[in-house]
Amino acid sequence: MRNNLITGVILAGGQAKRMQGKDKGLQLLRGMPLWQHVAQRLSPQVSQVAINANRNTEEYRQSGLEVISDTLPDYPGPLAGMLAAMQKMKSEWYLFCPCDTPRIPPDLAERLWQERQDACAVWVHDGERDHPTLALLHCSLEKPLYDYLVKGERRVMQFLHERGGHSVSFHHEAACFINVNTTDDLAYWQEK
Repeated sequence: MRNNLITGVILAGGQAKRMQGKDKGLQLLRGMPLWQHVAQRLSPQVSQVAINANRNTEEYRQSGLEVISDTLPDYPGPLAGMLAAMQKMKSEWYLFCPCDTPRIPPDLAERLWQERQDACAVWVHDGERDHPTLALLHCSLEKPLYDYLVKGERRVMQFLHERGGHSVSFHHEAACFINVNTTDDLAYWQEK
């Protein structure tokens, strides 16, 4: 079910150190770039989809989606991609998904939305661990997020907790949140 209050943002702006520096979002999984797997699952759930990328931006732009680069220098992490999306796109809510989670569930947005209660930030917990970059954030977090990053902070979980956020359990769907972090992971998932 599509939620027209939510903009989806694929986070592909990292340095991909564990992927030997290759642009992770552009690595092919079964013939399609990783980011595109995420986009296909995310787009039916949200009003629009954009990509946060800091290199190969022209290649991402060929998709026709809006491509947003970090507004802060030196790759300060996923929170910088979240901030850039909030600064450059007008939406009430943002659903962030890393480009390396190609199997997100078809009801991700709906479940986070339904279980957010009155929180301005919720994220996925797969039954074993938190996935704070799979998060639904309200636009009111833009200024606190900017202030947090300018102070030199980078820890996603700390920021989300400080803003009164909470996790949403997806404990029966842990396989939906597998990360393709390394070239070995990529090779493994080619066969799945």
